[in-house]
Amino acid sequence: MANHISSSCFLHGPFHLLFLLSFAQMVPLTVQTFTGTYGINYGRIADNIPSPDQVVTLLRAAKIRNVRIYDADHSVLKAFSGTGFNLVIGLPNGQLQDMSSNADHALNWVKDNVQSFLPGTPIRGIAVGNEVLGGEDYSLWGELLGAAKNIYNATKKLNLHEQIEISTANSFAVFSNSYPPSSCKFKDSVTQYMKPLLEFFSQIGSPFCLNAYPSLAYASDPEHIDLNYALFQPTKGIYDPKFRLHYDNMLDAQIDAAYSALENAGFNKMEVIVTETGWASNGDQNEAGANITNARTYNYNLRKRLAKRKGTPHRPKNIVKAYIFAVFNEDSKPGASSERNYGLFKADGSISYDIGFHGLNAARSSRLSLKSDLFLFLGKQKDHVPRFLEYMHIQAIFL
Repeated sequence: MANHISSSCFLHGPFHLLFLLSFAQMVPLTVQTFTGTYGINYGRIADNIPSPDQVVTLLRAAKIRNVRIYDADHSVLKAFSGTGFNLVIGLPNGQLQDMSSNADHALNWVKDNVQSFLPGTPIRGIAVGNEVLGGEDYSLWGELLGAAKNIYNATKKLNLHEQIEISTANSFAVFSNSYPPSSCKFKDSVTQYMKPLLEFFSQIGSPFCLNAYPSLAYASDPEHIDLNYALFQPTKGIYDPKFRLHYDNMLDAQIDAAYSALENAGFNKMEVIVTETGWASNGDQNEAGANITNARTYNYNLRKRLAKRKGTPHRPKNIVKAYIFAVFNEDSKPGASSERNYGLFKADGSISYDIGFHGLNAARSSRLSLKSDLFLFLGKQKDHVPRFLEYMHIQAIFL
């Protein structure tokens, strides 16, 4: 279709293209919250990472279109303006209580951090809190649903609810058991908060967002868990007798465990999206498996697995989509050493290890070369290509 339109433009001139553009404006667009299967988390708890503008250059060169951030930092939102990425912003846990108790504050938050940046900045979703249920701050458990509802109602009042997806990410702490996958259920202590939240998300068409880390499962029991199973390497895997299914990698098993918990709670149709997964390239002595070899192996094999665009053994029609954690090593994160070493890229923008991406300097050089070649071509063709079409071609390539 794109080639046909391009040919027509050259045959009939810029006025034909203007007509097509005008017609396109009358056709409602379907908002994509996730393009393809691969996304990335852009954490910024660091004092030495590249600027947001440089990050946009880096992610464009890597052809990563789906990005999650953990707040609504305006410098980041401005940097992503006009980029065409699918951006999910975060409402931090510290603001949940305020948003839950005050609908006007939720409305103002959406106005300031979403509406004021649309349509230029491609905000596609709002993550309301992160790993709240199952977390240690019990005071927030009862605030999550109210905050999610008020944020959603704010988007509805501003007529943004059909283009902004509301969600929240969950850790494995919400489950009572996840092995084998078919046995997985929500913890009794979590269920009273989780079930009404899932009912609300089911009503508005939101997915169940899961932070899934085979690395953490392996580190918790390295004597009994096969490292190859966690790393997508050849292995005998596991067999689930209830599902009557074989699993050759842990991530698929973790996702199907979440599907099992949803089914047991009565939400058979809800999709599971992996909002975080990754492997630390360094860690403390007691963090088994946290090294650069395993990090490269996991992330390289994960890219290959996602590129297959297939589902899990239990849900073969639900194509797995995952956000990788994370863009950078974040030197200011508290906790174990692994927390500061999940980045695919180092603080200076160079690669942490090679899984097929290029560092920031290489990305910039490649982009400048492409621009130079493009303008050289246009210079040679200036007698034949109208300036309007020159502009449109540049926009198409660099969006």
